[in-house]
Amino acid sequence: MRIAVPKEIRSGEKRVALVPDIISKLTKSGHQVVIESGAGVAAEYSDKQFIEAGAEVKSGDVLAGSDVILSVQPLTPSQIKSLKKGALTLSFLSQATAADSIEAAVSNSITALSLELVPRISRAQSMDALTSQALCAGYKAALIAAELSPKFFPLLMTAAGTVTPAKVLVLGAGVAGLQAIATTKRLGAVVSAYDVRPSSADEVKSMGAKFISLELEALEGAGGYAREMTEERAAKQRELLTPYLAAADVVITTAAVPGRPAPRLVTGEMVSAMKSGAVIVDLAAETGGNVEGSKPGETITTANGVVLWGGKDVPSQLPYHASMLFSRNVVNLLLLMTKSVDGKPTGEVIPDFSDEIIDAATLTHGGARRTPEGKK
Repeated sequence: MRIAVPKEIRSGEKRVALVPDIISKLTKSGHQVVIESGAGVAAEYSDKQFIEAGAEVKSGDVLAGSDVILSVQPLTPSQIKSLKKGALTLSFLSQATAADSIEAAVSNSITALSLELVPRISRAQSMDALTSQALCAGYKAALIAAELSPKFFPLLMTAAGTVTPAKVLVLGAGVAGLQAIATTKRLGAVVSAYDVRPSSADEVKSMGAKFISLELEALEGAGGYAREMTEERAAKQRELLTPYLAAADVVITTAAVPGRPAPRLVTGEMVSAMKSGAVIVDLAAETGGNVEGSKPGETITTANGVVLWGGKDVPSQLPYHASMLFSRNVVNLLLLMTKSVDGKPTGEVIPDFSDEIIDAATLTHGGARRTPEGKK
């Protein structure tokens, strides 16, 4: 089948859905790969590398006539309307922010798979793009915090005296949070972390950080995510966290609930209790923000001198490795749908909805929505 990778057109998006190193997996499975010229340039992958890897590089539209389209961001409604009936798209595709694209996929009988919906089960780990991109975001968050902070992170013993290490607080100990912990710890900071799931305490401690226990109700959710909390519990949590924020030099927030606005962990009142020069990095700014006042893509200094950085396209700020990891995720998912006969791939991509991974990830098929609410 013809697999196409167009240029990403969303402003600020530097990733590419397929990298040269993994193209051979597709061609050996009987697929033809077509890359739009320049699609990988922002991620440091040249047209020449794609050609040498066995792909066709084409200028202009690569969507028309293609059977499968791989992208990082969802295709626009106009792009979807240009696809042939029955084509399959594979990308991030949020039901909360890409409703128009989903409706266009239904209207044009496009099979659309969303990487946000890949279930968190052992068999799907190699296809979990949310996890791979959160890894990139957590690492980048730590570097941004270190750059913005007016303080050294490590303990330094110098002839001019001792420099005490920075105190870093990470809120949310999922993949992004754990990577932020590991990176700030490697930079020499004293790190503590909080998560609404007590089960994450061992992971936090394994990174060399201190786990903060607030003695509140656990909020373990499905698939390893945290579930939403009541406003009463949220208010109590904010009250108990305030002294920890006031003592911190850096706060990194990473909490998210898939498909819903980010939980508000830090209020303006809590920020006002922090010291001048403290830094907050809010990785959830694009989905409403963990921190009151954060704005995606903006760095704001509050009235009391706290620097508040709102994340936007954070994994895209590490486009080379973010693209490499994303590419492996989408290819593994695509090969799961590639039909084989007697163990040999035929080059046909056929979604098998009896497979729980494909069933969970498919949003539209055959002119109908397949949202979780609509499944029987």
